[in-house]
This record gives sequence, structure tokens and C-alpha cells, in this order.
Amino acid sequence: MMSNFEVRLFPDDVSIVAIGERLLAATLPRDAWTHEAHLAACCWLMRDRPDIAIERELPEIISAYNIASGGVNDDSQGYHETITQVYIAAVKAHLHEEGCDMPLYVAVNKLLLSKRGGRDLPLRFYSKELLFSVPARRTFVPPDRADLDQI
Repeated sequence: MMSNFEVRLFPDDVSIVAIGERLLAATLPRDAWTHEAHLAACCWLMRDRPDIAIERELPEIISAYNIASGGVNDDSQGYHETITQVYIAAVKAHLHEEGCDMPLYVAVNKLLLSKRGGRDLPLRFYSKELLFSVPARRTFVPPDRADLDQI
């Protein structure tokens, strides 16, 4: 499963921190909330914001951002719990393997260029039917294709 999207890499740490801070403040422009921005913000939060319990608090952060930017969180759009938790696990595994000694943008760009950073990552573990179901959007559901320990 390969996606046809060109990966947008980050030039420096400042651009990633700005995304993270604007996500927290719910002031990030909606068109800036890309796949890459999601992963960059998650990396920044894990590395630089230990005061945020990522698995527990990121769902509310994203949900609040969606509302503030004019979106909704319902059964068909907005926040998706299972996808968020899959990528949190991927980012955690990536940072564990890569360590935290490199600049943040280097770690994020490495993630974005890896299998863990791909847009299709959740579909390695979930069928489309399960992943895009209402229960998977509302709560975390276990995968039906492969164990997440393989992330």
C-alpha cells in the first residue's frame, strides 16, 4: 500500500514548534493541519512536553482544535480515536528507536519518510471496514489484520 502524496518535510525545529504551539492554542490555520503536521506535533509533544499525557490528552487537544477551526467531531468526520492512537504508538516507537539526540526536525523528517509515517500505516493493521467504522472513530478498537506490537 503506497500513497501517492508527496511528503512535505520540515526545514527546522522552529516550524514544528510553531505547529505544536498553535495546535495547543487552537489557532493553527485549518489548511496547515496536514498529515505531516499531525505527526510533527505528536513528536514535539512527546519530546518536549512531558507535562502532557499524550494518549489521554491528545484526543481532547485535537477535538478542541477541530471545533475552534470550524470543524466538527461526529460519526463521520473530525477526530478519530483509533487512527490517533495508532500514530501515537508509531511516533513512540520511532522516537524510542531513533533516540532524542538529534534535532526535532531530523527526527520528524525521518519518521515521515519511514513506513511508520505513511498515510496508509493504519491500514497495515486494520481493514478499511473496521478502521472507518463509527466505533473506531469514537473509541480505540483493536486491529483485525495485524498486531500493533509490529508497529
